[in-house]
Amino acid sequence: MDYKRITEEHHESAFPNGSDKSEYIELVRSGEPYFLRLKKVIENAQNEIHLQTYIFEDDETGNSIATSLKEAAKRNVKVYLLLDAYGSAALSDGFVQNLSENGILVRFFSPLFSLNNFYLGRRMHHKIVVGDGKQALIGGINIADKYHGGQDSEPWLDYAVLLDCPAANDLQKLCSDYFLKEGSARRIKPVLHSAGKALVGIRQNDWLKNKTEVCDAYFNAILRAKEEIVIVGSYFLPGRRLAGALKKAGKNGVSTTVILAGISDVPMVRRAATHLYSSFLQNNMTVYEWNRSVVHGKAAVVDNHWSTIGSFNLNSLSCYGSIEMNVEVYSEGFARVLRNDFDHVMEQCAQVTYESLDKRSSVLDKLFNWCAYQLVRTTMLILTFLPHLRFFKNYR
Repeated sequence: MDYKRITEEHHESAFPNGSDKSEYIELVRSGEPYFLRLKKVIENAQNEIHLQTYIFEDDETGNSIATSLKEAAKRNVKVYLLLDAYGSAALSDGFVQNLSENGILVRFFSPLFSLNNFYLGRRMHHKIVVGDGKQALIGGINIADKYHGGQDSEPWLDYAVLLDCPAANDLQKLCSDYFLKEGSARRIKPVLHSAGKALVGIRQNDWLKNKTEVCDAYFNAILRAKEEIVIVGSYFLPGRRLAGALKKAGKNGVSTTVILAGISDVPMVRRAATHLYSSFLQNNMTVYEWNRSVVHGKAAVVDNHWSTIGSFNLNSLSCYGSIEMNVEVYSEGFARVLRNDFDHVMEQCAQVTYESLDKRSSVLDKLFNWCAYQLVRTTMLILTFLPHLRFFKNYR
């Protein structure tokens, strides 16, 4: 798809303060702004709510959202809650039972063990809430205190998009399909909807079901980039295809910047990514590390025209293993807002250079980083492809 041509035709900002207030999109950061909007979507719903998330924790944030969902159910709103069986495994039976007793329909995606199933690699990685098919939030933000932050802790760096446009209806159809296991998601074709002056599309990635829309969108946008690529990436270990596209962009003189984790909730993955820093620098990439909190964001801007935000990480597990959902936006206005936020983040980051790498990396560190890279890549391949040996069985 020629995203530059599209956005030249739809180049103005698409936000509530724009000329068209009936349909809009809004960039949302993790922290209190996100959870205020999440509650608002729940409160505004009159008929049906779908909330799908990888992690839902029994903490202050989780209980606050659970209360909002229970209040919606008391208003006779149908509430569907889909949680990943691995990501939300820490939830107690009592917590889940309380939700059910208050009228919330709860389902866990793909229990790790059942009579005929073991799917460790294929997880439901969505972070979505939809109300009445009219308003939606989609991004990379789970339901837990660490994404909210507090007085003494900064929220994990992450992003979402608030949708008040026809794309929210697409999301509701997809969420309903995953909850009810109807199978129609495979037949829903990716389309672009208007949101003010922007064009917005919902993109799926479920390789087992022949859905590679997010991975393909990243690849095509990077390959067609003319001027600039900026990526915020958690667990950033691009596979051969995406790494090749980034390398080609660097050789073509495209300014390529990645904002990665200086602090990680998975230290082994951070070491694995650090092993690639020299390769990134050799291919004319600028690397920044965010050290104020954990980087959990999955977002990108290309040529100030094309943007994407969602649950998709640039690694093989997201490309071929997990079930992911992103929003794709063609809008210079939205790209400008997201790009400005990236600038603000970079101002607070540490830039990685050859000199800084040499200062902090002893021979032993480099050996550990190499070992971590080999271990993480091998583990990802096992988690990704071993379950797919059984692809002919349509388990969910």
